[in-house]
Amino acid sequence: MAKTYLENLLGEKERILFTARQHWFIVISSILLEVSAILVIFAVTIALVLLTPDMRLWIAIIGFLVMLVPILSLVRDVLIWSNHQYIVTNWRVIQVSGVINKNVIDSSLEKVNDVKMTQSFFGRMFNFGDIEILTASEMGVNLFKRIDDPVRFKTVMLNAKEALERRAGELPPAMPDIPALIAQLDALRKEGILTEEEFQAKKSDLLSKI
Repeated sequence: MAKTYLENLLGEKERILFTARQHWFIVISSILLEVSAILVIFAVTIALVLLTPDMRLWIAIIGFLVMLVPILSLVRDVLIWSNHQYIVTNWRVIQVSGVINKNVIDSSLEKVNDVKMTQSFFGRMFNFGDIEILTASEMGVNLFKRIDDPVRFKTVMLNAKEALERRAGELPPAMPDIPALIAQLDALRKEGILTEEEFQAKKSDLLSKI
């Protein structure tokens, strides 16, 4: 099965924890305006056809062509909304936008310093708000405006950051370079700083760690 564009962005052990879009209010407000424009153009076209029967064919054609403008605009707005995503993975936060040309902005969870959430009265009622992510990267601030379910987005992101930091703290210490340490001990033995017995004891102790 072919991978989606988003799946192709993920690392080998990276997984998606949460996906959000801008609240549906954003696209609905545009759709309502465009549907209103379509209805007005349709009504005006019908009225002109009835008033001028001699030119009804040309009026109908012109009315249809004019009506295509808000229809295409409606399709464009829906595509832009559906392709603008905010994703939290176990490693980073990703913002993907664009229908044909894709624009991808991501911030590593390790570099996230602070998260600010802003919700208005209506935002709390209809569950949308702004998320501002302060990072240590060159971009500094990522602002996600009017996203759906911002509380869950913030909670999932902070939990993922905490889990990432916890895993990093549990990593085993790096294995020392045993051959190099034995060579250093041998040099100390040759210089007379270590006796043969001390050298052999330390050498055995290092070899036991391999």
